[in-house]
Amino acid sequence: MLFVTGPFQCPTLRVCYADVFLFASQITDSRIRVKMATPLRPQFKKGSLFKLGKMPLYLTASIVMSFGGSFNGLDTGIIGPVSDMELFRKDIATTSAILHGLIVSSVLLPSAIVSIFAGSLVDAVGRPRAVTIGFCVSGLGAAIEAGSIHIAMFIVGRIIIGIGIGLYLSTVVVYICELAPPAKRGVLTTMVQLFAAIGILTGYFISYGTVYISSSLSWRLPLAIQSFLAFLFAAVCVFLPQSPRWLTLCGRHDESRLLWVRLGVCLDGEGAEVIDQREGSESKTNTQEDSTSVLSHSIIRAFKKDVRSPTALAVYYLGMQQLCGIDSILYYAPIIFQQAGITSQKSSFIASGVTAIVIVAVTIPATLKADSWSRRMQTTLGGCLISGCLLLIGILYASGAVHRTSGAARWVVIVTIYLYVISFYVTWGINYKSYPSEIQPPATRATTTSLAQSANWAVNFCVVLVVPIFFASSDSGPYFLFCGLTIINTAILFFIMPEARGRTLEDIHADILHKIPHAGFGRRSVNNAV
Repeated sequence: MLFVTGPFQCPTLRVCYADVFLFASQITDSRIRVKMATPLRPQFKKGSLFKLGKMPLYLTASIVMSFGGSFNGLDTGIIGPVSDMELFRKDIATTSAILHGLIVSSVLLPSAIVSIFAGSLVDAVGRPRAVTIGFCVSGLGAAIEAGSIHIAMFIVGRIIIGIGIGLYLSTVVVYICELAPPAKRGVLTTMVQLFAAIGILTGYFISYGTVYISSSLSWRLPLAIQSFLAFLFAAVCVFLPQSPRWLTLCGRHDESRLLWVRLGVCLDGEGAEVIDQREGSESKTNTQEDSTSVLSHSIIRAFKKDVRSPTALAVYYLGMQQLCGIDSILYYAPIIFQQAGITSQKSSFIASGVTAIVIVAVTIPATLKADSWSRRMQTTLGGCLISGCLLLIGILYASGAVHRTSGAARWVVIVTIYLYVISFYVTWGINYKSYPSEIQPPATRATTTSLAQSANWAVNFCVVLVVPIFFASSDSGPYFLFCGLTIINTAILFFIMPEARGRTLEDIHADILHKIPHAGFGRRSVNNAV
């Protein structure tokens, strides 16, 4: 008994015995090998996503990184109300619709330009370090905004924030996408959208809480809080582990295998070998090819014949998504609710805050159920619901039924705006964060996701810039325009989207390359995940 129990009381000897037993089992019986390996290599168990006290490292890292989405949401939630405050207009800007659109949209164009080149930085320094740099830049921009003494200084701060967002936002999704097991990738990547919604809610109510301050602190304080949170999150990101897929692409295969075990993502021998072969071949190709310029190499690689289709689909998917007008509603919510009949600034701020509450309330269950139905079903159903809401609002305004002081039509418009927001955030809002990254091959995932996000911001810049002018000249026109564009976009995506739910990143890309028909529409499951 002493021989049996004594050595196992020593941690070092216990590890040695476990290694011996593991080696012997690998030789004798594959089924025993799996059982023996289980205690030594933590596995992801279905249904244990949020079990406290037993959270694997990949889950902790994904949740922490998801907080990055809250800063983008915070900026969205703050800039709309702040730019509509009377003291802000007195200190910084006039009431011109063109100038208002320029202030709000000035963050988007720098984001779009920087995002084109961000993929190269991400591939060079790694995912967490790139996110850290992006948040430091954004924090600096928010600090400049908070200390602005004239409009030029404020717009410079907005531009710097845009540069930071362009560096980190798409990288956040790429990082989570590369860490998450296939069965839970949809839930974890869409958590970025959940935290963005929480950021919008926080931004609205911070602004609502400071609007009563009778000095410039009313609009400076929300921006100062935004800056502090950006620097705080940058400090946290320093401690996050690298992506094991990024390590493989860099040729650091041994480090990658050890990191998979440390993260708690248990890949069996075959699955690990497949990832090593596919990503290893990508890294060898990248090393052998002429790369005198890392930047040009990364962008050119994303449009080569073997990856051209997923690149084009990702760019189109994220670019056209903004043509439903969702950010116009979020940025200019106080103005839109005033147009619908909520005339006072206080009431319009409250209505905007209720919008943010609704976004958070519907995003939580939508995030948890992200893998319960297919990506194509979410996109198609979402397009139909969004276009229906926009059409109804447009008809009510065009018919002259909406009166700002009386009548039931204005309340129908307000309720429909909420339904429109709900429809977006339970469908398109969930999909667009994860899908462009899911369909990319490892070697171009960061670059292509950045290019797609760049397209999103470029289109959004044009939309947000002209919407105040459009609303000033027509109550119904913007809604009809967004409705028509949404219908066209939904029809195109219905025919060209391959399914990605529940599949490994490598299998998704292999199917696209070989033009294998998509699997699943609705609630059908794809059971070939590692």
